[in-house]
Amino acid sequence: MQGLTRKLVFVGGYEVLGLVVGTAVMTAVTGEPPTTTGPLALLLTGVATAWNLVFNTLFEAWERRQQDRTRTLRRRVLHALCFQIVLVCMLVPLIAWWLNITLVQAFMLDLVFIIYVPFYTFAYNWAFDRVFGVPSSAINDGQDPGVRRSRARRSLRRRGRAARPSGRGSAAASSAGA
Repeated sequence: MQGLTRKLVFVGGYEVLGLVVGTAVMTAVTGEPPTTTGPLALLLTGVATAWNLVFNTLFEAWERRQQDRTRTLRRRVLHALCFQIVLVCMLVPLIAWWLNITLVQAFMLDLVFIIYVPFYTFAYNWAFDRVFGVPSSAINDGQDPGVRRSRARRSLRRRGRAARPSGRGSAAASSAGA
């Protein structure tokens, strides 16, 4: 899956899960009813969704210009941190305004999300890429994404880290692991 479809599916899943968790956490932390925290979480999710679309478009444009486009651990960490830093700068004033609290109080309230979201973003991106494959911006020129995956499996098998099919059901075991 590539292009706009990929971005919409990515952002939709990311934000729906974030909305559910955000409402529950804000209700628990603030003691406010879900009728107050739910709309706030929806507003925050809307801002985050818009930023997510813009940020991922910019990040993938930057990624396309890199000599090595591989999504390394370092690149994934950079992605998560840059996304979160700008998002916090947008959301803290919004939280303060909505709940009629100071920026410091809003920042303290948002601290839970400041800590949680980079880990969530990292894990969600990793899982999404595992399920749907990486975007074309993360594939080096002339590299078939399927080839990379099969090379990684062969390498793991050589090192003894992947289960080696043997005996009864070996064909099913190797096709299930593929």
